[in-house]
Amino acid sequence: MPHTRRSDHASFWDVDYPAVMLTDTANFRNPHYHRETDTVDTLNYEFLSNVITTVAATVIKIAGVQP
Repeated sequence: MPHTRRSDHASFWDVDYPAVMLTDTANFRNPHYHRETDTVDTLNYEFLSNVITTVAATVIKIAGVQP
């Protein structure tokens, strides 16, 4: 799966250092990704909010923090 190596974490994996890749798959969902049209008005803020909420909840769960 070459797409799983498209982030900074891959260099850590290469030397057997644990690393996590988090992605919202923007490059597959947003036709403006990394183009001149990739502007604030083309972002999906509801989706972004859901990603942030999910990542925060996951980190809290893994850390064992009681909300």
